Amino acid sequence: MTARSKRGIFLKSNLLALALVFSAGPTPVLAAEPGSPAAAVNVFIGTGADGHTFPGASRPYGMVQLSPDTQVRHFRQSYPWASGYNYADDSILGFSHTHFSGSGHSDLGDVLLMPYSGDTRLEPGYPERPFTGYRSRFSHDQEKAEPGYYAVRLKDHEVDVELTASERVGLHRYRFKQGEPAKVILDLRTSIYNYDNKNLWSRLRVRDGSTISGMRETRGWAPGRQLYFAVRFSRPIATRQLLNREEAIEYKGFAQPGKNPGDRAMVEGKALMGDFQFDVPSDGTLMVKVAISPTSEDNAIANLDEMPGWDFDAERGKASKAWNEALGAVSAEAPAPMRTMFYTALYHSMLAPSLYMDRDGSYRGPDNQVHKAKNFRFHSTFSLWDTYRALHPLLTLLAPEQRNADFVRSLMAAQQHSPYGILPVWSFHGLETWTMIGYHAVPVIADAYMKGIKGFDAEEALKAMTASAEYGPYGGLEHYMKLGYVPIDLEKEAASKTVEYAFDDWTIARMAEKMGKKDIAARYYKRAQNYRNVFDKDTGFIRARKSTGEFRTPFDPNVSNFGSDYTEGSAWQYSWYMPHDNAGLISFLGGDAGLVSKIDQVFDAKGIDNMYAHMEDISGLIGHYAHGNEPSHHVAYLYNYAGSPWRAQERLAQIMATQYSDKPDGLAGNDDLGQMSAWFTFTAMGFYPVAPASNEYVIGRPFLDKATLNLPNGKRFRMRADNLSDANRYIGRVTLNGKPLARTFLRHEEIVAGGELVFTMQDTPNKEWGKEQSARPYTQTRYQ
Repeated sequence: MTARSKRGIFLKSNLLALALVFSAGPTPVLAAEPGSPAAAVNVFIGTGADGHTFPGASRPYGMVQLSPDTQVRHFRQSYPWASGYNYADDSILGFSHTHFSGSGHSDLGDVLLMPYSGDTRLEPGYPERPFTGYRSRFSHDQEKAEPGYYAVRLKDHEVDVELTASERVGLHRYRFKQGEPAKVILDLRTSIYNYDNKNLWSRLRVRDGSTISGMRETRGWAPGRQLYFAVRFSRPIATRQLLNREEAIEYKGFAQPGKNPGDRAMVEGKALMGDFQFDVPSDGTLMVKVAISPTSEDNAIANLDEMPGWDFDAERGKASKAWNEALGAVSAEAPAPMRTMFYTALYHSMLAPSLYMDRDGSYRGPDNQVHKAKNFRFHSTFSLWDTYRALHPLLTLLAPEQRNADFVRSLMAAQQHSPYGILPVWSFHGLETWTMIGYHAVPVIADAYMKGIKGFDAEEALKAMTASAEYGPYGGLEHYMKLGYVPIDLEKEAASKTVEYAFDDWTIARMAEKMGKKDIAARYYKRAQNYRNVFDKDTGFIRARKSTGEFRTPFDPNVSNFGSDYTEGSAWQYSWYMPHDNAGLISFLGGDAGLVSKIDQVFDAKGIDNMYAHMEDISGLIGHYAHGNEPSHHVAYLYNYAGSPWRAQERLAQIMATQYSDKPDGLAGNDDLGQMSAWFTFTAMGFYPVAPASNEYVIGRPFLDKATLNLPNGKRFRMRADNLSDANRYIGRVTLNGKPLARTFLRHEEIVAGGELVFTMQDTPNKEWGKEQSARPYTQTRYQ
């Protein structure tokens, strides 16, 4: 899901060059080597407006995502803080260990710690009233971050904070002012997307003189979510209080005559806190390790062993190395700010799906039971309605094969544990949220299989895919299978569901065909044509039908509402969604000129500034084109299918210039667990996977001077854009391995074989390149 962009927040200078003036300890410096991919990343891009990214510390696909939370504890105002942090804020609530990167819904924010000094304050207080609680003001001038590392000075407490992480453990380093008491609050009440009684139950207990553990169960976006944790301090706990704030009235805050609840070694309830004080050395340093677990406190304690010792700088160096290895999948050359934007987009594309498994292989499934992974690593946080489009195709190209196999096996494991026997729709921490539409784990698996990813059972995968596509009670599928479309009088958002189901069906057919399952392939190729049943040739739009067969009236292509004919969109955004059969779309619109004219109408529409103001998920508008929401992401590339790739080149330049920047508000909408960033990554390199599982990438135009894909198989695929400049935005000619390339698409096998793609750019369009029918990307009929 995405949200309306609110432009106008700016960085004063390059954040990677900002100096921190900390009063205690040395000034933090970058761990990433100058010129390295990690050093190019600006983690603050997307933290402003409604990008909903976070600036904290994590490893690639890490289970712990340790970051500052600035949100106000008021659930009616949760949206700006979907990741816990918003760049417009000037105070920090604390540092929690679980976050979404760019989601349109809020949750997580588990195990919040806050170092402080001075008087004990057990409530967070108010941003506008300093010193009313443990919340502290901060300044961006005293904030620094890079992949795997975050640092800030808490002005009100005079504490310098540094954060880094391994996969399952977050490491904090605090430096307190000399002579000031060293205190830490642990608040289990707080969550991102806070509301009354979100905590169903929680526990906090002392394990030894420096270790505590606990758990909490919440009723948030994923109901009944359980999370376990262990906290170990580098110094013995000098004094402590374990408090259940439900008892605050009875105990008048802390105690009642004859009782001191803080002395307890264990406390249970719905509003738990820990308050700890330490004797620290003369430099004021205290470190804290926090491990999380999906299964038990004992496993959380065992997960602490992933980070032995207390060498913060060494752990930070390991995190930086891990990011440089991951980001090193692409060696990109471009002037600022393009290089920064590219590597930041690639970074955001590698935060999810995230590991969600203990060191011994234990994980929690959608049945909320504990299972054990065998020969794979279980991942969760699958925002599939968003990420099947570009994020997963990007990872099948750049991430190690085993990582992609782990994603597929995680989806299959979730299907096996599902009470409904279907693949995930939108899952995190192992649990299903039922958010958005489609059965989009299907194209993720199909795309991986079609591209030769090994390490999973294809037969079992296909069974899981068809089980999901034939589960009648889900999303009107029983009507879809019977009528050939989802009827609007029986199921909301019916037009969108019909076309998205049809694409998913096509990917099943592709995989089944390659496996030699001709009967399954034929059945699903037929289902893939169901999009035709909701295309109205008279108006040229996708429309919802009733169960009696007629289109619903009255019809206005501008209308968008939650639960209407379309999902987070209008007819203008959804009527071009048959990426597996754009030849069919062209025929419906009367030929090439009809498609070009219709897409021009999308981009060139005027006077619609307030048309979508009531829909926070429709953002990044250029006419009716909504780049901040995923249904539009392939539209600019459709010009290639009509033999006019030069028009795509114009539109892509327009999108890149207006929808992305190197500022905190540099995303036109929610990053959606990396989809917005994956679109940018592909587009900057010059091509895009319009139809995952087709094994073809549609050529747009490059935005990087040079790029080398350092592929998992050890091969290198190099791209070069000669004469690239703002003025030279058109492709004059293309060569692949020294030979002219007449077609406007690349095949996956050409990339993974290694080679060189050279674009020669010019200031006028080449209207002949890609014009011929044989030069155009795939159509449905080529595969039947």
